[in-house]
Amino acid sequence: MDSKPAYRLTSTSYAVLSLLELLGEATSYDLEQALVRSIENFWRVPHTTFYEEPARLARAGYLSARQEQGGRRRRLYKLTEHGHSALREWALDPAAAPEQIRDEALLKIFAGADPQAVLSGRAEYHGAKLAEFERYLVELRSGQEGPREDQWRGAEATLVIGIRYHRFMLALIDDFLAGGEGAELALPAAGDGRDQAAASAGGES
Repeated sequence: MDSKPAYRLTSTSYAVLSLLELLGEATSYDLEQALVRSIENFWRVPHTTFYEEPARLARAGYLSARQEQGGRRRRLYKLTEHGHSALREWALDPAAAPEQIRDEALLKIFAGADPQAVLSGRAEYHGAKLAEFERYLVELRSGQEGPREDQWRGAEATLVIGIRYHRFMLALIDDFLAGGEGAELALPAAGDGRDQAAASAGGES
């Protein structure tokens, strides 16, 4: 296409384009199921918005769409060359907005909840997510042959980062809870936080 359609791509748009680059061709339902297992672990997307996005992207020329002739007559979407180009241009731009922390556990602690009780429950969550991510990583690596310089490399990288994140959070919570309720919070010296995070990250190969 010679000119881009007048359509503003959002983070939801890029989530759809990214999943289709991996899946090749998929229905809105297939995309939503893939979202739950991957992107939604680090980027929340309203499901109603996400479900409607493929049709919008198809109208704008970023996706092609075809309907099955028989059976359930599902509508399947696939990246166009314009969609590929838009996704690559966005992904290769290193600029990214800072993360937004939205943690109800911290909000409750701020409001006066017992940190021991709240963080004990949060540790169970991080432990469950860690086991889930480790299982996904084994499945991904066993299902993809050859060097990691392929289209699944980004998915693998986010899983490794997620594993390191949940391990770090479990260690952080354990360290806090070990101090006992009402214990003085020792803040690390400048730079120590980065060093500790780097050391934790280095535990995953």
